[in-house]
Amino acid sequence: MGKLEDKVNDILGIKEESTPVGEMILQENKVPVPRKEDPKKDDIENDYKYSRENYYNLIERGQDAIQGILDVAKEGQHPRAYEVAGALIKNVADTVDKLQDLQSKLAKLKDVPNKTTANIKNALFVGSTTELQKMLNKDKDMKKVVEPDKEKTNE
Repeated sequence: MGKLEDKVNDILGIKEESTPVGEMILQENKVPVPRKEDPKKDDIENDYKYSRENYYNLIERGQDAIQGILDVAKEGQHPRAYEVAGALIKNVADTVDKLQDLQSKLAKLKDVPNKTTANIKNALFVGSTTELQKMLNKDKDMKKVVEPDKEKTNE
């Protein structure tokens, strides 16, 4: 409770009921796993996995810190504690956004090799002029558009 509430309780003779704020759960601090060089996998995949693990670790630690600062804010009723909690929540949300960006960037990297287009410069025809003329005439015949007959309707 806050200081004001304690003074009011003393004046009115109300005994303070202690309610546990929350149990402290001790966890082992997980150290980020260093990236291992694996000759079978390319660097992009290793970097992606390493970044993803670190983002998950940051999000988990941020959630624990949010819970702790919210407990402190409830207990102390101080505006600064709530301000810190809000900033911490925003930081965790930004980390989640970065994790989603990482997913989309990896998808784009994997799609790039499949979408390359071949630009042919300085194409050279190997053959006689007669063969070239026949090939060009075939292309012209294919490109001709036959217009449908237009019938005039008189009403």
